[in-house]
Amino acid sequence: MVDTIKVSAKSRSTSVAGAIAGVIREHKHAEVQAIGAGAVNQAIKAIAIARGYLERDGLDIGCIPTFVEVDVSGEERTAVKLLVDVTRTFPPKPEAPRTETPPPVDEVE
Repeated sequence: MVDTIKVSAKSRSTSVAGAIAGVIREHKHAEVQAIGAGAVNQAIKAIAIARGYLERDGLDIGCIPTFVEVDVSGEERTAVKLLVDVTRTFPPKPEAPRTETPPPVDEVE
């Protein structure tokens, strides 16, 4: 069973995206859970970012939103659970060639 990735409104979307991409690479399925509008916003942004990360690996993902009841400190709350799955595979995209950064040009007055 895959652990649920819990997202808060203060979560960094790039960090969550990295976690999602890692779980998808390993299990081809991830569960992301968020409570509140700010947390759901961060979770959706993270899935969009993860999609870009996974494109390099030839994986495309999609998500299905569901509601779940969760216990938070003895209180029942409604959370949004996003079920993320690989929807298709394709040949991995080659990485862009790295170019050296040109040295800075001296300013001329």
